[in-house]
Amino acid sequence: MDLKEKLVASFLAFEETVDVHAPIHDIRSEAIKTFENEGFPTKKEEAWKYTSLNAILKNDFSVFPKHEEALDYKDVKRYFIHDIDAYKIIFIDGKYSSHLSQTTHDGIDVCLMSSALSKDKYRPIIDNYFNKIASKNSISSLNTAFSQEGAYIHIPKNKLVDKPIQIIHFSTGNESALMLQPRNLVVVEENSHVQIIERHQSLTDNPVLTNCVTEIFAEKRAIVDYYKIQNDRQSASLIDSTFINQKDESLAKVHTFSFGGKLTRNNLNFYQNGERIDSTMKGITIIGDKQHVDHNTLVHHIEPNCESHQDYKGIFSGNSTGVFNGKVVVEKEAQKTNAFQANNNILISDKATINTKPQLEIFADDVKCSHGCTIGQLDESAMFYLRSRGIPENEARGLLMYAFSNNVLNSVKIPEIKQRITKLIANKLGVNIGFNL
Repeated sequence: MDLKEKLVASFLAFEETVDVHAPIHDIRSEAIKTFENEGFPTKKEEAWKYTSLNAILKNDFSVFPKHEEALDYKDVKRYFIHDIDAYKIIFIDGKYSSHLSQTTHDGIDVCLMSSALSKDKYRPIIDNYFNKIASKNSISSLNTAFSQEGAYIHIPKNKLVDKPIQIIHFSTGNESALMLQPRNLVVVEENSHVQIIERHQSLTDNPVLTNCVTEIFAEKRAIVDYYKIQNDRQSASLIDSTFINQKDESLAKVHTFSFGGKLTRNNLNFYQNGERIDSTMKGITIIGDKQHVDHNTLVHHIEPNCESHQDYKGIFSGNSTGVFNGKVVVEKEAQKTNAFQANNNILISDKATINTKPQLEIFADDVKCSHGCTIGQLDESAMFYLRSRGIPENEARGLLMYAFSNNVLNSVKIPEIKQRITKLIANKLGVNIGFNL
């Protein structure tokens, strides 16, 4: 039995563990039919042309973990941004960990998707927002079919959340191979502001495949600041699909830092449903060995007077492979759109590969749009300048690479995250940069 057949067969068992009378029962049932008909994506599909899941799908993944593992904070402290006060939603092998978490219902809801899906008091939000913008493709539908646990965040009107929210998924390695399918829903109402940090972390070298779907709704004048830290072991693979719906004058930013994992696929989709909207997506990818990172982005400009900014930097060594497939769509009504898209890459190994395809589809005639990509190596004249000033070769190389990615860090609003990412970059480049931000 291959993984697709196993998942379809497991859906019946999953249905027995959840309330079949819940409002999303029909949504789950329809989603599993979509996955059964389409199966896992292959390289025959244009969006997956450079990314194959075949090697990963050969593992005999457990769909439901058989054992529950308790973790002590001291064992996982290094994976938290622990030098800031934050709300925490922590999961261990897909199960909520109450003793590691700090949730709240004091004016805002920072809690669990399982509670939101099963309790009547959350019904209006679930009915209005759940599965409204997530794609109906096979991967997202698979997650929808098994949607049960994850983060549920609801920020009512006129709320400035007093501290960031950390969402961390740990896999302990109790199973020889494990598949996780977390589902997150974030609703930020008018004039509210929230900062969210998300991480997936394996604690052993047992294979893990995480298929995560996040839906984010930014209502009028809302601000959403989202950070994804991807620095997992090379036995872990992640398919992360994030969908963001924005209303008038809202601001949404997503920073993605991809440093680890065997295969990482980031699907990031922005839908601008209003005027004077600002959408920002930035990323830094530093990988080596046989790692694979694929960024697939979409910004859909639907109404006039909006902006979007994409800036992705990649540094590839060893036999690593990078993919960037970014699309900006500007509808006929979206006049006065200002859209910027850039993907810049450095190959520091002859065996490293980058496949990049920035795209613009413009149906309006009064817009300012640009896109482009660069692929190259380090500037030899800059290297010579630094070496002539007494800087060793490794440190000179590290400083140049850090400078190459620095403009992405400039827009990070949480200083502790900027410091953490700076250290991670230095570690990935094997140098001591010698300063903190």
